[in-house]
Amino acid sequence: MALLPVSGTPMDSSIAIFLAQDGILNGSIYALLAVAFVILFSVTRVIFVAQGDFVAYGGLTLSALERGQTPGSLWVLLVFGIVAGLLELGRARGFGLRQRYRAIILAYFLLPCAVAAAHWLGMGELNGACRILLALALVVPLGPYIYVIFFKGLANSSTLNLLIVSVGVHWVLTGVGLLSFGAEGYRTNEMLSAVYQIGPLTITSQSLSVIVLTVAIMLVLYFFFNRSLEGKALRATAISTRGARLVGISAESAGTRAFTMASAIGAASGILISPITTLYYDSGFLIGLKGFIAAIIGGFASYPAAVIGALGIGLAEAFCSFWASALKDAIVFGLVIPVLIWRSLLSTHPEEE
Repeated sequence: MALLPVSGTPMDSSIAIFLAQDGILNGSIYALLAVAFVILFSVTRVIFVAQGDFVAYGGLTLSALERGQTPGSLWVLLVFGIVAGLLELGRARGFGLRQRYRAIILAYFLLPCAVAAAHWLGMGELNGACRILLALALVVPLGPYIYVIFFKGLANSSTLNLLIVSVGVHWVLTGVGLLSFGAEGYRTNEMLSAVYQIGPLTITSQSLSVIVLTVAIMLVLYFFFNRSLEGKALRATAISTRGARLVGISAESAGTRAFTMASAIGAASGILISPITTLYYDSGFLIGLKGFIAAIIGGFASYPAAVIGALGIGLAEAFCSFWASALKDAIVFGLVIPVLIWRSLLSTHPEEE
């Protein structure tokens, strides 16, 4: 017997397949963000609420380039780069100051200027691949700049203090996003237009590319953390910051790398979904919040569990939109309650920890 939602439309196999496809598509994006949350928390203990803002910045920056406009993220990059560079110059101590100053000038002053010059010289007016690369170059450096400005000086603070700062950073990025991109929503042009029909299931190449690229990014991250020296250094920092320092791994440089990876994942996610959904300056909050719930399901420690939780959230959201669309967000967010209860019952750590 077919079950009826509030709308009265019966659920059949074709609708169920379509909802499952939509859920897997959304869950793929949530999985990327969940992995970014886990990376940041493992390495820096920062629950980065503003992770979703990178998604909005990435998609809106690409949209502005396609319309032939100067994206507001360019000015954000220049300002954040200068502020972060001045702070780094003031913090520089110890031996090798000349080399240190050169690295700071290159990363925080010359890099934003080079990206701005590439835009003004017309790189964004070339083919779609060049626009995507330019959009990534405008958004990805914001991650390490934000770390230097807001979190690097608070490395020894409590997780609660870091969370409060993270919420403040989100509101800063939201306000700056409104000033930079305006209140209107935008989509980007489709990168791929082919459509495939498999029985009752219609698959667009754009949706398929999102899933394929998500899997590819996951594989890259897997090999990075398990095969590369840089990835193993980040894992060592996540396990024990003090132990990593004893073997010569800089916790500060690990934090910079973690925020760079997180901003790259967020910007790439925004570019992937921008052709299939309208993005606003504040769209990243809700998207990031669902990735955050997936990270909670993974305990902010397990990448596979976070990915599985993200896919579950995507499927739950898709089917809830059919059964009770007005309550879908409440139902999805409510999924975290039994997970928190279950983890609190299994936890053996003292309350102080």
